[in-house]
Amino acid sequence: MMGKNMMKKMQQMQEQMQKSMAQMQEELNTIEVEGSAGQGKVKAVANGHQDILSIKIDPEVVDPEDVEMLEDLVFAAVKDAISKSKEMSSKKMQSITAGLPIPPGMM
Repeated sequence: MMGKNMMKKMQQMQEQMQKSMAQMQEELNTIEVEGSAGQGKVKAVANGHQDILSIKIDPEVVDPEDVEMLEDLVFAAVKDAISKSKEMSSKKMQSITAGLPIPPGMM
């Protein structure tokens, strides 16, 4: 059986983790990353939750004769923004959980 002291330490650890997670969630709302395609002609901005916040398209790449190319560029920019957002979120999570004894499969 665990002693009262050990239970208290575990409870404090859990409370600290919950505070850190809440703080991280707020921070992820405010952080923005930019993905781009077509040498920066199409840009997508995402927050830390992988929500797309905006898309900018340089009029130079708008060709009514080649809509498929524009679709591909938008898709690539959005995919890039989401990938960068996931990477940034993962790094934030690692910084919060660093040093905590989290059992495998809990993350």
